[in-house]
Amino acid sequence: YALTLEHLEHAFYRDGLEQFAEEDFVDAGYAAVVYQNFEAIRDHEMEHVTTLTQVINDLGGEPVAEAEYDFGYADLPGFVGVAQALENTGVSAYQGAAGFLIDEDELLTAALTIHGVEARHASYLNGLNGASPFPDAVNPTLTPDEVLAIAGPFIVS
Repeated sequence: YALTLEHLEHAFYRDGLEQFAEEDFVDAGYAAVVYQNFEAIRDHEMEHVTTLTQVINDLGGEPVAEAEYDFGYADLPGFVGVAQALENTGVSAYQGAAGFLIDEDELLTAALTIHGVEARHASYLNGLNGASPFPDAVNPTLTPDEVLAIAGPFIVS
């Protein structure tokens, strides 16, 4: 399910940055660097898709394809808010998956390296949205079913 979530996150940033330009971010009161950081996050999510796809192929699995999505935001603040929710879900998702990956060294290593980056994304977006960049001493963990329940409404096909 990690690849499903990474496809979703990449599509979210790709589509959002096609809809909103740097000028839109500046007009909404964000510094221009915020747009550039969103571009970097988009690129990270693409690399996560590439990494997980390669590991799944290396292990003889069949990687899932990108679906179609509806993220439900109507404006730039909505986009930034959904980004925060997705990244925090991603951090908790990777934590929840660790126990299932313990016997697959290559997959566990990929997941842990991605988890660290997702945590940095979440921290940045928490701060950007006026929340604590590090809200908990112990991060909540989500099961695969909980993650799919959160991500599922965004997936249209």
